[in-house]
Amino acid sequence: MVSAVLPILAALATALVAALVLWPLRGTGRRAPFIAMVLAIGAAAGALYLLVGTPQAAVQMADPREPATLRDGVAELQQALARDPQRADGWALLGRSQLALGKLAEANAAYARALQLAPDEPAVLVEAAQARAQADPGKQFDDTALQWLRHAQQIAPDSERAGWLIGIALRQRGLDAEAATTWEALLPRLDPPAATALREQIAIAREKAGVPAAATASVSALRSQGLVVTVALDPAFAARARLLAGASVFVIARMPGGPPMPVAVEKHALGDLPLRVTLDDADSPMPTQPLSALQEVEVFARVSASGQANRQEGDIDSPLVRVRLPHDGAVPLVIGTP
Repeated sequence: MVSAVLPILAALATALVAALVLWPLRGTGRRAPFIAMVLAIGAAAGALYLLVGTPQAAVQMADPREPATLRDGVAELQQALARDPQRADGWALLGRSQLALGKLAEANAAYARALQLAPDEPAVLVEAAQARAQADPGKQFDDTALQWLRHAQQIAPDSERAGWLIGIALRQRGLDAEAATTWEALLPRLDPPAATALREQIAIAREKAGVPAAATASVSALRSQGLVVTVALDPAFAARARLLAGASVFVIARMPGGPPMPVAVEKHALGDLPLRVTLDDADSPMPTQPLSALQEVEVFARVSASGQANRQEGDIDSPLVRVRLPHDGAVPLVIGTP
């Protein structure tokens, strides 16, 4: 029973933590993106727990009899850890469980023990930092929490949760420009709704930092300068290839001969193919390098099993198409052509 209860409570507790930590950033009158971001973090935390957590640990380490309540499960887990105190996963599970029960001091002590045993686990570093912020009277990420987050990001550069929380910690310190830069780096890896919500926070941070209004031009004004792209699978390739149903499709524009960082990118599900999208400055991960500032771009599409925009082993790219801007009509991209 406890193995089923703990993931749910952990996800709810994480959503609550997110709401408390994000609350100082809410005062903009834009409640929908704020709420969406809170819920997104809570959902992501639940998925992360199911992927990297160890709900089975409570069953494996505890008495075969199922505990009647979460508190009973915690008590049995504590007894198991007393017998086998070198289980970093067990201490992390105890931290999540204590957090679900609202025992902040006990949760932080458990996370600290987990990090002593496994100091290079990104997920635990992020959870520990978030629990530490929840225990702070002002819901602040102190220097230790920020250090844990930075260490997590160093080990796992693609950790969206670490990057998001680092941005919050920087904003709490008044480092709004640095927060905006940190969040901008996350945009290529986010789904469109999450990216839209994050752009709202980036705009707020840039405004607080005194960035000129021209650097945050309205999305509606930039839409007219967009690049229309169609994406499809080559029929012969689709017939013989075994593509994962959960794979993602990235539509990417970048500087010809320049760095691999996109100047515009959108993420879609493989099942959405064929696609017709419009890349514009709203899809630029770095507002300082928008699509509209370029005269020429390379455009391609990528099928990614990992869900990451950065190329991974096994990813499949369409041929590059070089386009001069502005461009009339749609740019056709076909994935799987020889």
